[in-house]
Amino acid sequence: MIIDIEKFITQERSYWSELEKSLEGLETDFGAQLSLSEIKRFHYLYGRTASDLARLTTFSTEPNLRRYLESLVARAYGQLHESRGRQVRFKPLQWFFTDFPQTFRRHWIAFVMSTALLLGGSLFGGLSMRFDPEAKSTLMPFDHLMQTPAERVASEQKPQHADRLAGRKSSFSSFLITNNTRVSILTLALGVTCGIGTAILLFSNGVMLGAVCVDYIVGGQSVFLAGWLLPHGSIEIPSILIAGQGGFILAHALIGYGSSLSMTSRLRAILPDLTNLIFGVAVLLIWAGIIEAFFSQYHEPVIPYWVKITFGSIQLLLLTLFLMRSGVAPTSSGAKS
Repeated sequence: MIIDIEKFITQERSYWSELEKSLEGLETDFGAQLSLSEIKRFHYLYGRTASDLARLTTFSTEPNLRRYLESLVARAYGQLHESRGRQVRFKPLQWFFTDFPQTFRRHWIAFVMSTALLLGGSLFGGLSMRFDPEAKSTLMPFDHLMQTPAERVASEQKPQHADRLAGRKSSFSSFLITNNTRVSILTLALGVTCGIGTAILLFSNGVMLGAVCVDYIVGGQSVFLAGWLLPHGSIEIPSILIAGQGGFILAHALIGYGSSLSMTSRLRAILPDLTNLIFGVAVLLIWAGIIEAFFSQYHEPVIPYWVKITFGSIQLLLLTLFLMRSGVAPTSSGAKS
């Protein structure tokens, strides 16, 4: 079916706005009661919006409009079929294993952009470190990275460092979780700069990561590097990339390129997705913080490098499978290809 999208939006927008206003009133005042005429009008608006959504199902050039109408229809359906005295229960397992990965896949292009920027920064940082070693203090502004890789490895493997975090693992883990979550929220929030701030933060983190990797590889400590970074980095780095993904989703909604919706409508349409992404990142970073404090910081002879590398590699594979496959609806055995 071919429709004139501009004419269609002009004709139907007033009905969507009326339904949205009614929903806001019902969602704000949980005890609100509608008269019979108001219920009939609400039902009419719901049916009309659902019909509009069905007409747009195959119209791929307006994904933001489709998500906006999907949100309206879902909210209206919930109001029509709810019991006013009963609250909807949040199902954390269903959210994490279904809603979060589905949201990630729905915005895969933004994730690719985020990954490209981090990799671009890593390439720049690695090349800078390789051809200008004197830039180390600028590229890696952390005291524990100022040693040569060989010096650090020798220090980390001293017997007296067997349990250097004794009594401090929980506090160190809490610090890591708090700091990494703060950075992730900032990465997403900088999407309000039309994505410029998000891009800069991703690129700068990539610069430091690339510089560290090249420093240790050139210094002959690639095994130590993998054993140190993989256990927690296989979760922490993808988490930052997902936060960057959220930043670019926010930027796209603010810019509104190719959309006929108002900025307010575009932002409302993406709010559930941004919430899913940032809370999913928070859960991943809690795990990464625990792994870094209780596992990553312990090296040979306490924990063999091959154990840490294997653990990190399997963890990265599982995370990839989770993001790509979790929440995918099973194919009906009777379906034909």
